[in-house]
Amino acid sequence: MKGSGKGEGGSRSPTDIDRLVGVNVRKLRIERNLTLAELAAQLGISHQQLQKYETGSNRLSAGTLCNVAETLGVTIEFLFRPNEASSAERQGADALEELRSEGSYLLSRARSEETLRQMVMVLKALSSKS
Repeated sequence: MKGSGKGEGGSRSPTDIDRLVGVNVRKLRIERNLTLAELAAQLGISHQQLQKYETGSNRLSAGTLCNVAETLGVTIEFLFRPNEASSAERQGADALEELRSEGSYLLSRARSEETLRQMVMVLKALSSKS
């Protein structure tokens, strides 16, 4: 099954879908305040390789795609979504899902039980006010 759009010169050439995934990875990395080097280290790859994925010049393997999604705290499907609007312009369920994903990601970065407890206490306090 071939990808859609330009870049279908060979079976291993990046496609428009590869570029879309790369754009989404970059967007998530920036939203998570991670540098290329930081995310690459978490993924166990070089920052140069991550940059090639983000620009769409290299294709992500299925295993790497799974690792990227898990590391960024999103579903694999999320990485394939078109970016029709910025985060500020999104409404409804998509905005809530994106925020929940980001919250989950941030909670997963807690390095100690005490830090996680403090984060949960803040969330509980904020949720009781809504």
